[in-house]
Amino acid sequence: MTRTQTTVFVLVAVIALVLGLTVNKVLSSKGQTDPTKLLDAGIVLLPQGRDVPDLELIDQNAKPFQTEQLKDKWSLLFFGYTFCPDICPATLAELRELKKMLPEEAIANLRVVLVSVDPNRDTPEQLKKYLGYFDPSFMGLTGEEKTIEKLANGVSIPFIPADTSKPNYTVDHSGNLVIIGPDGRQRGFIRSPLNIQKLAAELPTLLTQKD
Repeated sequence: MTRTQTTVFVLVAVIALVLGLTVNKVLSSKGQTDPTKLLDAGIVLLPQGRDVPDLELIDQNAKPFQTEQLKDKWSLLFFGYTFCPDICPATLAELRELKKMLPEEAIANLRVVLVSVDPNRDTPEQLKKYLGYFDPSFMGLTGEEKTIEKLANGVSIPFIPADTSKPNYTVDHSGNLVIIGPDGRQRGFIRSPLNIQKLAAELPTLLTQKD
């Protein structure tokens, strides 16, 4: 290698190093996390945000709730129901514990929402009472079954409507959580079963992002 080639090689290496440090600094300043760690925590982010269907539901206070109100904060949507024998109470208990492990800034920017897949039994009153056992700040949503199906399908968390004529029926549904960004668009999923230790380590950076 000639002296000129050596000089060029060194310059290219230095430029690459500087660019690498600059990119790393920019990413760090934006608070971006390691994608590998996110996946290890069960967090799957979409390449691009996805619009959430514009629908009207009813919250646990019996007030109308438009899905466009899922803005200004990060939201975790869990599609379940209050008569669920296992996965729902376990998931809500885990979300309660996860919330305790998060810093105040992240908690202030987080909304946990139980979307009922059993509107036949889950009245606003029932949702409010049930969520009070876990965390009164958790939001509950119910409404017409067709509306809930549209929302569930729109965020790729479909469920199988139950035969409500059977006594003590159960509803087949997913344990995954839907991540909605402050812009009201779906940003990804959190896979079930939840690992709250790893989520507590990775979620704060995401939850403190403004968009």
